[in-house]
Amino acid sequence: GTKVKITPHGREVLEAALYKEMKVSPFQGCTLRLWANFRGSEFPVSTSRTSASLMSVTHEYHITRRVEFSETDMAGIVHFSNFFRYMESVEHAFLRSLGFSVVLDREDPPKGFPRVHADCDYKRPLRFEDLLEIRLLIAAKGQRSIKYQIRFTRLEPGPAEMIALGHVAVVCVQKNPDGRFLPVPIPEALASQIEVAPTPKLEAPLQ
Repeated sequence: GTKVKITPHGREVLEAALYKEMKVSPFQGCTLRLWANFRGSEFPVSTSRTSASLMSVTHEYHITRRVEFSETDMAGIVHFSNFFRYMESVEHAFLRSLGFSVVLDREDPPKGFPRVHADCDYKRPLRFEDLLEIRLLIAAKGQRSIKYQIRFTRLEPGPAEMIALGHVAVVCVQKNPDGRFLPVPIPEALASQIEVAPTPKLEAPLQ
């Protein structure tokens, strides 16, 4: 890809300009990118997101990760609480892929997505250095809320097996000057990019 050099101040200006014009984060993934050199490291800047592509809609996202030694307990398996951290990680990555965050601090007043429900059912154990796929599906979408279904699959060592199934429900709120949180509609720029996953995906058996 093309490389350009940019000063710290220039980076801030570029971020602000892209957000203002495109309503998406400049760090959003895309097919074509500029790689800007900032403080010796490269970071992706989205440049190919057109009005047409902004209308694309998605219902799923996934990440993979290796189980770290620090995530296991005395029995040698992943401690149950880490699955809730995994669910938060894939949710954050999903929102970033759409140009957003769980903290919408560019909104006035600022908005966010606190959890109102979380659960996880465990089917099989995970162990140190297992390769895990964490797949997020949109299970429900309301005017102010989103419910995620999150499927955990061990890829390595094979064969692939379903490990656990979780759910997280979040509500869009704004923080008022007095510190109170008020439920508000999900910003249209985000809501228009997500849809509920097809029923066959949501009801797929736990293999």
